[in-house]
Amino acid sequence: MSYGDTSRGWHGDWVLDEDQSRPFIREAVEAGINFFDTANMYSRGASEEVVGKLLPEFAHRDEIVLATKAFLPWRNAPNAGGLSRKSLMQAIDDSLGRLKMDYVDLYQIHRWDETTPIAETMEALHDIVKAGKARYLGASSMAAWQFAKAQEVARANGWTPFISMQNQVNLLYREEEREMIPLCRDAGVGIIPWSPLARGKLARAWDESTVRSETDGFGKTLYTQNVDADREIVKVVGEIAEARGVQRATVALAWHFATPGITAPIIGATKDGHVAAAVAAMNLALTKEEVDRLEAPYRPKHPVGVQSTAPTGQSLTLK
Repeated sequence: MSYGDTSRGWHGDWVLDEDQSRPFIREAVEAGINFFDTANMYSRGASEEVVGKLLPEFAHRDEIVLATKAFLPWRNAPNAGGLSRKSLMQAIDDSLGRLKMDYVDLYQIHRWDETTPIAETMEALHDIVKAGKARYLGASSMAAWQFAKAQEVARANGWTPFISMQNQVNLLYREEEREMIPLCRDAGVGIIPWSPLARGKLARAWDESTVRSETDGFGKTLYTQNVDADREIVKVVGEIAEARGVQRATVALAWHFATPGITAPIIGATKDGHVAAAVAAMNLALTKEEVDRLEAPYRPKHPVGVQSTAPTGQSLTLK
């Protein structure tokens, strides 16, 4: 999401263009990071174009795990959204064209589509895998019962199941610990959290702002509950970071590696030091006391970033 074209989509002025993105992708590859996640609606496709162009400059295709997504509208046109068979078949071809790749390693449904039968979606996704256009399937941000239903539909029909769940997990939003994370752990599904730094809130002092925090409309809807508790968590992150001599982001990301079931948090690197701080989290083992301090202030929240209405509705049919 961090790379693309500010003129194309609804993302704010913090999105980096191709030339600005190149140093971060290079640094990531050289640091050993080989999993890159994008989506067809990030900058209305420009993100896929930038990532697809830059990755070959620094690594062979077989060394990279490339993930993208479909569901949210990627252009203002009929059928450019949702999880119907028609939409998905077009979406994967469009994504591969922008990426200039023959296949993606992980093809994910960005949200649950309430207007399309899940059997239609899972069969279409299975056919995409069998056609060689995707190696594996993943899902993102839905209720645990919806994810379980999709998996059972795939199992019952001999179709390809999901092997990953990209959900919102961070120190300020831990509601996934109730059902989704236990479900994924039991089923052996990998968890690749989005917004592991809570849109950057965990990487800076509470009252500090950035261009992204000021222009990220979606981000402003995510962390508005139990603000006093969140402020205390951010404070503890800062205290532990200072005591350990590391960046706040390193502490916040290290918490994920101390949480059973978490596979690979997905970060957005847009400034010098972002990649290094993330990589450092791999070598920071938080003590039980530190984890307890980080988790103690948390207060339950109503789920956010999960429910979504499919971009389809009533229409006229020409016969």
